[in-house]
Amino acid sequence: MNFARDVVEAADGTARAMVELSAGGERREWTFAEVADSSARLAGSLVAHGVGRGDVILTLIGNRADWVLAMLACFRTGMVALPCTEQLRAPDLRHRLEVARPALVLADERNRAVVEAAAPQCPVLTIPDPALYAAEPAPAIDLAADDPCLIAFTSGTAGEPKGVLHAQRYLFGQRLQAEHWLGPRTGELVWCTAASGWSKSARNAFIAPWLRGAAALLHDARFDPAQRLELLAREGVNVLCMAPTEYRVIAKRETLRALPAVRGLVAAGEALNPEVLRAWTEATGVEVRDGYGQTETGQLTANPPGEPARPGSMGRPLPGVVLRVDDGELVLDPATDPTFFLGYLGEPPADTERVWRTGDRVHADADGYLHFEGRADDVIISAGYRIGPFEVESALVEHAAVAEAAVVGAPDDERGSVVRAVVVLRAGHEPSDALARELQAHVRDATAPYKYPRVVDFAAALPKTASGKVRRAALRDT
Repeated sequence: MNFARDVVEAADGTARAMVELSAGGERREWTFAEVADSSARLAGSLVAHGVGRGDVILTLIGNRADWVLAMLACFRTGMVALPCTEQLRAPDLRHRLEVARPALVLADERNRAVVEAAAPQCPVLTIPDPALYAAEPAPAIDLAADDPCLIAFTSGTAGEPKGVLHAQRYLFGQRLQAEHWLGPRTGELVWCTAASGWSKSARNAFIAPWLRGAAALLHDARFDPAQRLELLAREGVNVLCMAPTEYRVIAKRETLRALPAVRGLVAAGEALNPEVLRAWTEATGVEVRDGYGQTETGQLTANPPGEPARPGSMGRPLPGVVLRVDDGELVLDPATDPTFFLGYLGEPPADTERVWRTGDRVHADADGYLHFEGRADDVIISAGYRIGPFEVESALVEHAAVAEAAVVGAPDDERGSVVRAVVVLRAGHEPSDALARELQAHVRDATAPYKYPRVVDFAAALPKTASGKVRRAALRDT
C-alpha cells in the first residue's frame, strides 16, 4: 500500500484537490496532478538530503500547501511524518526532538527562531523554497500495513507528552469515519479547521476528504469568527469540521446566517451545549453531528450523516468498532479499530489483545448513543486541546516566585474547561493580580499559548494524600 500512489496519483489528475488561502490573502487551487508531482519532487529533495524509509521528518508549518506536500512526501517514501503545531515553544519542541529523534526538520521561515532555540541535532530546511520542488520525483514504494507512518504527541497526567506512533493502515483506515461521520461526496469542498500538528487535522484536513474524492480547504490564519463565516460562504464549503469551542464562539459573537452550500457540520473533542446546537441548526438548517476519538485510536463514534443528530451525544460506535461501558468508563476492543496505534515512542508496542481503557467516563442511553461525562484521569480538555497538568505545573515551578503548583480544569462556557493553577508562593513573595499575570505570561512563553492557566489562585498549601500526592479532586471541588 502507498497513500500517495493509491489515492493521490490514482485520482483524476484534473480534479481539484486543494484550495489554499494564504496568510497574506492569496488564493490558489491545486489539482491532484499538481499535488502528486510537487509532493514527489519534495520527496526527491528529502532523499537527496540523506533521509530514507523509516526516518522521522518533523514539520513546523501552518495550514498551507507545503505542509500537505511534506506529509505526502513522507507517505510516498516510507518516512515517518511528525507534524507539530506552530504554537509550540522551544521547550515543547525540544522534548519532541529528544523523543522522536528526527532525521530532518522542515519548518516555515516564520518559525526559525523557535527552531533555533530548540537546537535540533539534525539538518533544518525552511519554506518557502522553490528549490525544494526542483528535484527529480522520488518513486512511491510499497509499504506494509504495519509500517510506521505518523507520529502525533498527546498529553498525559503524570509526565511529559507522549509520542503516539501510527501505521500506514491508519491512513486507509480513515475511510470508516470518512464515510460514516465526516461524510463528504465526490467533488465537494471540506474544511477541517484544526491546526496542523493535531491528530484531527492529520486525518481530516486532507486524508479523509481525498479518500472520498473531495477537495480540502487550507486557511493559513488565526481563528476569526467573522472571517470564518465569510469564507464558508465565499468558498462554498460543503462539509465543515470545527472544534466545539469554535462553534460556541461563533454562535456567541456573530450573527449566524444561512450557508446554502453547507451540507454537513461535524464536531469532536468535547461536548457541545444544546443552545449552541440549536443556534446553528436554526440558522443553517443543518445539524452539528458530534463524534469522538483519541489520538491513540482515531475516530470511534459518530452521529452518522443522513440520520437525525442526537443533541448532547457523541453518537454510536462506528460500524465494526466494539466499545463498551465498563464501570462508567468507555473501553475499546483494539482489534476492531482500523486506526489503533502501534504504541508510544520509547515504550513496548500497544497490546491489541487487551482492551483499551480510554480514561473517559460516559453513559449510554436506551438507543446505544453515548454521552460524555468527563475524564477519568486528570487530563484537561480545553477548547478541544488535551493539556497535561504536569506540563503546566513544571513551567510554573520554574518561576522564582513559585514553591509548588497544581493544575486542574475549571468549567468555562466557551471552552468547556480552562486551565486553573493553584500556586503556593515562596517566602518573600505576595499574591497579586500583577504576579498572576506574570505567571500566565511565563507559562505561555515556556509551553504554548493554549496551555497557560486562565485562572490563577494562590494558596498557603496544596491538599495532599498521606504519600504526598496532590489531591486534584479536592482542588476541583474548591
